[in-house]
Amino acid sequence: METVIELRDVSYRYPRAEEESLKQVSLAVAKGKFIALMGPTGAGKTTLSLCLNGLIPQFLQGELQGEVRIGGEETREVRVQDLAKQVGLVLQDAESQIVGRTVGEDVAFGPRNFGIPLAEIQQRVAQALAKVRLNGYDQRSTAELSGGEKQRLVIAGVLALEPELLVMDEPASELDPEGRFQVYRTLDDLCREKERTILVVEHSSEEILHRAHEVIVLKHGKVAWQGIPEQLFRNIPLLQEFGIKPLPVSLLGWSFCQRGWIEGQDIPLDVAEAESLIRKLIGEPALHNRVAPLIAPPARGKVHQEKEAEKRPPNSALIQIKQLVHRFESGQIGVQGIDLTIEKGEFVALAGSNGAGKTTLAKHINGLLKPTEGEVIVKGLNTKDVDTAQLAKTVGYVFQNPDHQIFSVSVEKELEFGLKNAGFTRTEIAERITQALALTGLENYRQVHPYTLSKGERQFIAVASVLALTPEILVIDEPTTGLDWVGVEKIMKLLQQLHRKGTTILMISHDMDSVADYAERVIILREGQVMIDAPPWEAFADESMLRQAAVLPPQLCVLNQRLQDLGYSAQSAEEFRQALFQLIEEGERKPCL
Repeated sequence: METVIELRDVSYRYPRAEEESLKQVSLAVAKGKFIALMGPTGAGKTTLSLCLNGLIPQFLQGELQGEVRIGGEETREVRVQDLAKQVGLVLQDAESQIVGRTVGEDVAFGPRNFGIPLAEIQQRVAQALAKVRLNGYDQRSTAELSGGEKQRLVIAGVLALEPELLVMDEPASELDPEGRFQVYRTLDDLCREKERTILVVEHSSEEILHRAHEVIVLKHGKVAWQGIPEQLFRNIPLLQEFGIKPLPVSLLGWSFCQRGWIEGQDIPLDVAEAESLIRKLIGEPALHNRVAPLIAPPARGKVHQEKEAEKRPPNSALIQIKQLVHRFESGQIGVQGIDLTIEKGEFVALAGSNGAGKTTLAKHINGLLKPTEGEVIVKGLNTKDVDTAQLAKTVGYVFQNPDHQIFSVSVEKELEFGLKNAGFTRTEIAERITQALALTGLENYRQVHPYTLSKGERQFIAVASVLALTPEILVIDEPTTGLDWVGVEKIMKLLQQLHRKGTTILMISHDMDSVADYAERVIILREGQVMIDAPPWEAFADESMLRQAAVLPPQLCVLNQRLQDLGYSAQSAEEFRQALFQLIEEGERKPCL
């Protein structure tokens, strides 16, 4: 079988770096294979990707040793512009690849540079946009796209080139769940039907499991593991060692394994396997006639919201949004008819498809955007009447891309900037910087330049710079994007800690597992309007509504719905696990064959 990618003893050190990012990496990838490249942040995954299209060493000089061959040709000996005809590269930072004024111009840019006839370019552009759900966006300004739409645009631009090898660095990190599914289905089709070779850098396991032929794990710049996905994803201790997030149903199976109920090879990899396993352990297809509910059923809809309001002090509404409409200069509607109240101390998640209006809505809370119609009241202040600087004393905002708010020469200077502008004394500034660095685990990076750190670490710098101001409200846009499992756990635990101390959290996220595990309430938007407003496990029970909003519920929520006949009720992952443990421990299980 023809070898498309071949690395022989490849080591690479970035300019002025003390340690090598790649260390004697050797691997070979055959034509038509779908390969997942996984591992913790800083393992060398992006560096390896940049080697495959010649950017290393032709643009990023550094020190490269060993051989990198694409289609048998050494990448040092082929110009990058010629390699681009064979290797399509999607970078981790989508915005850095967008060059067109409109969506159509941007997708056509590559084919035009390759001299492809106009009629064929138009056909390729239309096909590529359809594959990433951007039909009808041809004349849309790229500046008005959401982060996820920009990522889809970049993927479309690479697909329009029709390269033999697609190298994608976290291509779906900013996409809604439905968008992730569509992108990976497109890649799967290209691989299996057109024999394209796919190499994807990915932190998420769910889409990789049934699509990748092989997983390669990097750790500290070396190949630490190589094999088929099923072997890796059933080995929970190994995943934990590599900083790769296990599938939620697999973690549930691992808890059964630790209790001696199943063997490692029985750990489920999807909802269907998990349902079958649990029913086998319990020993009954349905127990609803014999088992009383273990947990009181949740109050639903408006009743739930009224009960929650009763628990809070009177006049605790911190944010009031009344008939909000925002229309961009182009005439495009961002949000319309939004009516919401967010109480002091709530942890609220905003979810929905790319372009649904989540970020547009959030930017009204700190005054970055002003209402076209309606009003937004924050702590009694109408945002139309106050400037962003005044609102910043109450509302901290962390952007989806941390690089949009980092501009200082050191981590300490970055935190210092906002505090100086807020008028704090030198002593107060020093104390607040120390506290914020400790809270985010950045104590050892005080004098480090932010852009020498990983994107995940820069995410924590952006969070620290906002937390130093101790805002009552924290708005954070896609906090888990691009982070490995360790990073996701770290930032979500931090948000949980802040919430417990009384900070009101508004989190925009496509990570439905984190939403289900940490948020008290999820607001799902569709086409600029509120579609669902409920506690997460209640919201994720309505699969038909979720499909309309391009949201896929978390595995455990789906599994919970499929097991409702067992006679329990759960409104969180922990309640669900405890309910299952109780059912099994009551002696209902049978040996797992």
